[in-house]
Parts: sequence; C-alpha cells; structure tokens
Amino acid sequence: MVRTSPTSALAVAPSGGHDPCVDEALKALVTLVRTVEDRSEEESRLNQEDVLVDAVVAGSRYLLVRMPQPAASGPHLSPREKEIVRMVAEGHPNKVIADVLAISSWTVCTHLRRIFAKLGVCSRAAMVAQLLQMGTIHSRNHINVADRPRLIDKTG
Repeated sequence: MVRTSPTSALAVAPSGGHDPCVDEALKALVTLVRTVEDRSEEESRLNQEDVLVDAVVAGSRYLLVRMPQPAASGPHLSPREKEIVRMVAEGHPNKVIADVLAISSWTVCTHLRRIFAKLGVCSRAAMVAQLLQMGTIHSRNHINVADRPRLIDKTG
C-alpha cells in the first residue's frame, strides 16, 4: 500500500483482478499528488481551485481537483440563535429574551442547549467568551478596571 501525506488521504492497494491500466493510473496519481504537495508554501496559500489530474482512463475522463479550504468560521448559528446569543451577551436573562422575542422561556432554553452543543460549551459565560474569541460577536461595552466603582472599607 502506498500512502501520501495525511492531507491528501490517498491510498493505492493492488487491484486484485482489476484492470492494470487503472492500477498504473492510480500509481501515477499518487506520484502527481506528492509532487503537487511539494510545491512552495506561497503557491499553496493562493486558496484557489487547482486541477491536479485531467486524464482519460479506459474511455472515461477523470478530473482530480484540489478545492480551497473553507474558512474556519465556526459553527453555523441560525438567525434566531444569533439573536439569542446577542441578548445573552448583553446580559439579559431567559425570561426577558423570551418576552422580547415573543417565545416561551422553554424555547429560549432549547435554543441555548443547541447553541451550547454546537460550540461544545456548558455555560452562558463560556458561550459568550468563545463567540467573542471567534469574532462572531463583538464586545460593545469595554469596562476599564480603573473606572469601576470601588468599595472603600472605612472600618479599619
């Protein structure tokens, strides 16, 4: 068995009775993919489609196309989930969110459970922190520690 790097995940095994032309084509394909993977980093960063193989084997045309990697935008949230996330980030409790969106507080809880599952978190704070880090939501209220009210102990 011949393997290329983990990014291509291509393997060739003896055909065991298949057409020898197909075996040769697969071996050539593995060689070609290896040479393409050895390209410079600058070329591989172009993030565009790249036709690796355009060949006719046994009367059939085969195309091998390297597709650009999708942007890591994180999990897809529905418009309703995004609205709930925004309101949670603003500090609103479930009951207020339910009243504003004209849904039950049970539905808000269901949405939150689904959002937590998509993000792999288990609390509202972790959800907001992760979405802030991913850039999905943005902090609007930056609190400067120096501007916070302080408690002064006058007893001692």
